[in-house]
Amino acid sequence: MPLEPPGLEPAPQPPAVNWRRNLAALWLAELTAILGFSFAFPFLPLFLHQELHIAAGPELAFWTGITGGATGFALAFTAPIWGRLADRYGRKPMLVRAMIGGGISVGLMGLTQSALQLTVLRGIQGASSGTVAAATALVATETPAPHLAWALGILSSAISLGSAVGPAAGGLAANVVGLRAIFLGGGALLLLATIPVLFIVKESPRRAIRAAAPRTMDVLRAAAPGTVGALAVLIAAQGLQQTSYAAAQALVVLRLLQLTGATDAKSLTGITFAVAGIATALASVTYSRLLRRTSYRAVITIGAVLMGLALFGSGLARNPAMLVAAFVIGSFFSGALIPAFGAMIGLEAPSIVQATVFGVSSSSISLGFGLGPLLGGFVASAAGVQTGLMTAGVLALAQAALVGIASREPKPPQRLA
Repeated sequence: MPLEPPGLEPAPQPPAVNWRRNLAALWLAELTAILGFSFAFPFLPLFLHQELHIAAGPELAFWTGITGGATGFALAFTAPIWGRLADRYGRKPMLVRAMIGGGISVGLMGLTQSALQLTVLRGIQGASSGTVAAATALVATETPAPHLAWALGILSSAISLGSAVGPAAGGLAANVVGLRAIFLGGGALLLLATIPVLFIVKESPRRAIRAAAPRTMDVLRAAAPGTVGALAVLIAAQGLQQTSYAAAQALVVLRLLQLTGATDAKSLTGITFAVAGIATALASVTYSRLLRRTSYRAVITIGAVLMGLALFGSGLARNPAMLVAAFVIGSFFSGALIPAFGAMIGLEAPSIVQATVFGVSSSSISLGFGLGPLLGGFVASAAGVQTGLMTAGVLALAQAALVGIASREPKPPQRLA
């Protein structure tokens, strides 16, 4: 056992971070943040039509697509930058920054007077936020590897629940206080989400600030052989997964409209997305149990196949009940894929560059978030909504093939006694 130099006190060791306490605080913070984001955004077309006086028809469809894609594309561009800064200055400051940036931009949307102003703020919101990537990187860095899959599933459940509850709560609020007020409410929720992060979440001092972070590619090349390729496959598969699911989300509403008419479609849409959010949350929490009997590759490959078949089946549905059931089943398997991908990336990426890698991963997801509705809408306009839904299923099957053929199982963490 090495001795301390004579006359010198041993260097004090910082207390270990309580990762369970961190996870609980981050779960609450992300639930509140996603509630804020989803509180108003499903009602963007109504806001454009009723408050900004965009005429129904092609003009409304154009601005709906533009405002809908602005956030995803802006986030795709800036996420790697924020990830790099998180590796250098700390994950917690980047999460607080994302929540404050999102809160201010979302709140200001309620004050806009034109579609262009709304689009600009949507872009600013995408460029300045990114709470999911920041929270994921913080959990992945501070959680012991044997608990990583479970912890990311718990975090993902907060995101799914927020996405399910937010639109329903926003719809109720819109009937009482109006569309503009729900944007202000969403911004306020995002600002409130910073409270548990600021006062409860702790970050290991040795990771909190890096004066001169090394180049990411240098670190990845020096890691285990094949790390760069393994991460590239996972990040590309994440993009396919998000493209597939985002396309289905946009098209299932149009298919409900075809099957039921405008009045019934409005209520059925709320029910469908609420149940789908709950299914996604349940899968996020429970999927890690499968890892005790199988592997990450098997969970993702089989889950992607089942998700693809469910979305393909939604395109074949001939009545609302079958359509809703197929979409909810697809949402369940999507909910298992999201944290499984996060855990695989967290186990593959060296901790010193994890936030940067998760930033690139967030870019891929954001591109899928922007491309999915555009691709689905293009196919639907050319060949019908049902064909668009089946195309979403095919994309999920392509993701399964990519992971099943080209990915590798990450090195398993040591099991705790």
